[in-house]
Amino acid sequence: MSEDEAIGRGAAILAEHGIPDPRREARKLWQAAFPLRDVDGKAAMAHGQEADFLRLIDRRAVREPMSHLLGYRDFWEHRFEVTGDVLDPRPETETLVAAALEVPFTRVLDLGTGSGCILLSLLAARPDAAGLGIDVSEAALSVARRNRARLELETRAEFTVSDWFAAVDGAFDLIVSNPPYIAAAEMDGLEPELSYEPRMALTDEGDGGSAYREVTAGAPAHLTQGGWLMVEVGAGQADDVASLFSSAGFVNLMTRPDMDGRPRVILGQAA
Repeated sequence: MSEDEAIGRGAAILAEHGIPDPRREARKLWQAAFPLRDVDGKAAMAHGQEADFLRLIDRRAVREPMSHLLGYRDFWEHRFEVTGDVLDPRPETETLVAAALEVPFTRVLDLGTGSGCILLSLLAARPDAAGLGIDVSEAALSVARRNRARLELETRAEFTVSDWFAAVDGAFDLIVSNPPYIAAAEMDGLEPELSYEPRMALTDEGDGGSAYREVTAGAPAHLTQGGWLMVEVGAGQADDVASLFSSAGFVNLMTRPDMDGRPRVILGQAA
């Protein structure tokens, strides 16, 4: 079977299962099954099997995320390893990175770091900065540490297990977080791909607001004077989260929209 024939067959299977843009996805999976390698300065197809490609097609057909099949997700300016132990980085979360890079910082804390994509993106963009990423999942932190090594940020990024601020010491110029904000009642209605991601990274098993209450209450004690707190929010949460910021004493409150114009990031400054 030729490459075009195989991709066409894979695309037909994906289309039958309602996968959007099936030919583009089939081509990506073909490239994953037959990665290119360098031979005497020229790109050549590495050894692979059509059976490997068809297995990837079958996994995608049941809505396993592309990032899990490829093993990575491109986010901000870098490629990050992604597994089922971490939240799949999404383009809208880049809004948080962009907002953070608008303010000065040399010490940053990332709460619920997952793959480390937010913290590592910030440190890669600020060579004079260092930071700490915390997560309750040691498996997630293992992924974050591998991403740290790929970006050669071992001397500036630290990762440790902590339940929010429980194991955090010191003060930071910037605290960022993309916390679990989906209400438990909404979980059954999510797209199938999310069932492959760690549930605790998606929902607080409550109303979707407990993480914001925890973060806004604890952040002032870990921020330098004039330091910033920035969090990603879900649909319809911006006003409630902004109220939490205000109640916790934050000033200069602002909202940043994502690429679709939806309120995506709430930020405020420690008084």
